[in-house]
Amino acid sequence: MAERVVIGGASGFLGQRLAAEYRTSGAEVVTIGRAPGEIPWGDAAAIKDAVDGASLVIGLSGKSVNSRYTPANRAEIVRSRVETTRALGAAIAASARPAPLWVNASTATIYRHADDRPQTESTGEYGTELFSEDVARVWEDALFEAELPATRRIALRITIALGDGSALGPLSLLAKLGLGGANHDGWWPATPERLEARTYLRPRTQGGRQKFSWIHVDDLVGIIRFAQSHPGLEGSVIAGSPHPTDNAGFMQALRAALGVPFGVPSQRWMLELAALGLRTEAELMLKSRWVLPEKLLAAGYEFRYPELDDALAQIVAAQRRRRRIVA
Repeated sequence: MAERVVIGGASGFLGQRLAAEYRTSGAEVVTIGRAPGEIPWGDAAAIKDAVDGASLVIGLSGKSVNSRYTPANRAEIVRSRVETTRALGAAIAASARPAPLWVNASTATIYRHADDRPQTESTGEYGTELFSEDVARVWEDALFEAELPATRRIALRITIALGDGSALGPLSLLAKLGLGGANHDGWWPATPERLEARTYLRPRTQGGRQKFSWIHVDDLVGIIRFAQSHPGLEGSVIAGSPHPTDNAGFMQALRAALGVPFGVPSQRWMLELAALGLRTEAELMLKSRWVLPEKLLAAGYEFRYPELDDALAQIVAAQRRRRRIVA
């Protein structure tokens, strides 16, 4: 009998990639979400039936943080993560045959703005200043709050995911337009509203030297498959390349992969105004995210794309092949 994999939130970039991977390998993939043919999140009985006897449950649901942190969006960012995670936990708890492994998305943003030393699962310091850091903590709390003695749980602290169809697309467009230089932090006014909402990132790392931790989507898939066969891997697990870079280095590598000779750097005031127009937050480019995958390396995981240049070359080549096929 084919294994059953249940994915909550399969409509996004990573969810689609995982669903395709497991279906190609012969697994029965059941998805939970809002698209036609999916189990709706409000149908607790159907979710329980889906996870009962499943070999793997993957939770990926949550409103994108690539949005303005308005009160309504902040509430939905939290609700969409916590409620769906609790729904999966309740379904597993009610199962006669609980899934042996539940991998739930989390984020490496849980760690503080770090430009002095890398953060790991054993030595990392959680951020205490920003809304995005708060979100990560309550998301993981929801994963571990239920009593599930037969189910191993992993909170996958994902770094910036790179692949054909990821957030790399908009960055590539900027680079092709000549705007792919480093993102420079600097002064920006802190309004009382943003301070109260914890959405103001105070100026810190200068010169585009804020750290940029990343991972190729193929390694995200590989890590989840690796976790299935390594029962000692559990708890919080950082999913990021062992060779992070910084913002300036990432943009330089992206320009090189695209064959773009130069890129105009962006000052913070430019990023803040652009973020306002694009309905997103400059924090996504200015916070220093510096993490290392301590647990994965100790467990013996071998990254398919440990080096940024190789990862970007593969993605750009895949994008070009897809465009030729479409044309």
